[in-house]
Amino acid sequence: MAIKIEKLLAIKFPIIQAPMAGGVTTTQLVAEVSNAGALGMIGAGYLTPSKAREQIREIKKQTQKPFGINLFIPEKFNVVEEKIEFAIDALSSLRHQLKLPPQKHIEFPSEQDLHETFEQHLQVVIEEQVPVCSFTFGIPSKEIIAELKKHKIFLIGTATTAEEAIENEKAGMDVVVVQGSEAGGHRGSFLDGNQEKLIGLMSLVPQVVDQVNIPVIAAGGIMDARGVKASMSLGAAGVQMGTAFLTCKESGANAIHKAAILSASAEDTIMTRSFSGKWARGIENQFTRQMKKYELLLPDFPLQNTLTQEIRKASASQRTSDYMSLWSGQSPELAKDQTARELIESIMGDVEKPGYDIYNDWG
Repeated sequence: MAIKIEKLLAIKFPIIQAPMAGGVTTTQLVAEVSNAGALGMIGAGYLTPSKAREQIREIKKQTQKPFGINLFIPEKFNVVEEKIEFAIDALSSLRHQLKLPPQKHIEFPSEQDLHETFEQHLQVVIEEQVPVCSFTFGIPSKEIIAELKKHKIFLIGTATTAEEAIENEKAGMDVVVVQGSEAGGHRGSFLDGNQEKLIGLMSLVPQVVDQVNIPVIAAGGIMDARGVKASMSLGAAGVQMGTAFLTCKESGANAIHKAAILSASAEDTIMTRSFSGKWARGIENQFTRQMKKYELLLPDFPLQNTLTQEIRKASASQRTSDYMSLWSGQSPELAKDQTARELIESIMGDVEKPGYDIYNDWG
């Protein structure tokens, strides 16, 4: 029988709070999740290394339990001036509606900038002795993996297909999170051609379990004990949950974003690359409707993400959800306004009810 994920991560329950970037994973959320027996995770994708270090130290003051951090793997991207000019033109009417000035003198990050920031983040993780580090949009080099393991850092990879999961295992990841098509936010795809391979979680989990020997964590649309039970009955060692934690009281998500999820139905979520240049699932709004016809013509991540940044911020500050990126998984109707502890205790209370053994032979 495989070692349970709880023992590997030194946590009480087989639940990982998804590392949602963009301010959702506040110090309070991460610490409270860990204190409640699950694994809290910092979404550091958009944090500067110094801000990440600051938050790590803040969390250590609020919990003695394990927690982790997630980093984006720097990706290659093409700077196509025609696509950038096209996107600027397409976004101009939206900027006008928000009373934003025309876009000029845009500073895009370079691949070198992203690599340097990534390396600085890794140094912070090592120096601050963060016990768990996960990765999205790719796999670190073998040298980086060896260095992190030398410092006894537990490594979690992300995959959206069995092929990507196999690559994570080959590279030396300790665990792989498999992200079903139901998941909110950006797709963790990284192999060519996998961006639009939308495999549902209940189909993906057994495929991956049959092809890798490392523990598999299920992610995508899981909101309660039923999702946990279903995932683990298919061979998952645990679950990673995002949207369920996004609407928790400790979450740093904008109140408008939370309200949009709490009032949405599954039919309201769509896949879009209009906000960032990378496919992601969120609630349809005025922005996604207007940009849908241009979607495949827009520049790649992170260029499009830079172009829409002011629009998203202005929409939030003007208290309208029309132009915000309202990331959400496919089960918003199951979301609740509650504390992180209430969410975890409610799930595990249901999972551990008599008549159901969470640790069966596949545990």
